[in-house]
Amino acid sequence: MDAARNAALEALLQVDVNEGYSNIVLDKTLRKRGLSGLDAAFASTLFYGVLERRLTLDYAISRFSDRKLSALTPKVLEILRLGVYQILFLDRVPDSAAVNESVQLAKENGAGKASGFVNGVLRSLLRGKETLVWPDDAVRYSCPAWLLSLWRASYGEELVSALLRSLSEPAPVAIRVNTVRTSAEELLRLFSQEGVAASQREGFPDALVLEKPGSVASLRAFSEGLFHVQDLSSQLAARALGAQPGERVIDVCAAPGGKTFTIAEEMQNRGEILAFDKYKSKVRLIASGAQRLGLTAVRAAVRDAERPAEPLAPADRVLCDAPCSGLGILRRKPEIRYKEKSALDSLPDLQYRILCEASKLVKPGGVLLYSTCTLNPAENGGVADRFLREHPAFSPSPLRLPQGIVRAAPEPEHQLTLFPGVHGTDGFFLSRFEHT
Repeated sequence: MDAARNAALEALLQVDVNEGYSNIVLDKTLRKRGLSGLDAAFASTLFYGVLERRLTLDYAISRFSDRKLSALTPKVLEILRLGVYQILFLDRVPDSAAVNESVQLAKENGAGKASGFVNGVLRSLLRGKETLVWPDDAVRYSCPAWLLSLWRASYGEELVSALLRSLSEPAPVAIRVNTVRTSAEELLRLFSQEGVAASQREGFPDALVLEKPGSVASLRAFSEGLFHVQDLSSQLAARALGAQPGERVIDVCAAPGGKTFTIAEEMQNRGEILAFDKYKSKVRLIASGAQRLGLTAVRAAVRDAERPAEPLAPADRVLCDAPCSGLGILRRKPEIRYKEKSALDSLPDLQYRILCEASKLVKPGGVLLYSTCTLNPAENGGVADRFLREHPAFSPSPLRLPQGIVRAAPEPEHQLTLFPGVHGTDGFFLSRFEHT
């Protein structure tokens, strides 16, 4: 597993330096090193485990190191985090292997002078790990204190406790069946033939949840365009728009395209779905996904949702899935939790501006849906409430919740917040308006 540990270290250092999205960084590293199978799986476990538990690991290191963490080079610190993670959280890795392989990792990656220090810290941890006591929830769950305070003030202790417990659980892999080409029953049969365990979820007849699917893109059903990967929360947002066959729909912030694809499938691939993004590379991603799925009703193009260059003819329905802080998807992108609180400050105004522009594209009698994948009331209900106050031509439009989805927090009928620890989805928010 040396190759896996080296890959995990390289990917962690890339995230530290470039602040890139964890999934993109890891995928590039695994491809570059040619890892697959067990090595790739172990590298992924190490990489995401260290990212998820960084505050916890750093506290443990500080307890058994005679040097301050700020005095360590990024490489030595990541090597220590990898070693501590294996000792504290990976039962299948023997303690001796965790120490010895960490020492070797330092020697192989230009940190040989620190190998004795790495050995000493990890062996001290082995002797004293039974005495480790986490001082607070911020350390125990590796969740910054400012974020804990925000969530507790916004949602209450019971919801936050469930939310914190969910952070260390693997995010479910959900897919949306391409009903233009197949059915959930037929796709279940195909998955069974490929040895992939899948199940349906109450209230989501066209969705399946996969159990340990491995590389989803390698499945025959994927190459045949029979599904796309999409969390149930995003599927619910696309359904809440209520698009009908033959309508004109605009998705103003569409990348990577999951909601666009679900909308097209809900419309039976009949009508017009305009999917926009600010960046050409992301527009190409949408277009290639629509082509794989055979969704000819989708047209992808470059357009700035905040400052559009040209007006568009209005649509029956408009989806505004605005850029956000991503606090609802920490299980998928754990590096997000370590952002500074100040990084959130400008987002509500940006989201509001984009929502205002999106509202100009809605026909009278049409529907506008605002959504985010964050758990921050300022970005969610705050933006939605402000929009209604300042746009009298729009009124709240109640959401129809599917079977099995109940409200976990008090909110008006046109809004819904989804919580990982309650709903088994990503953290998500949606609000529905009608142009009167």
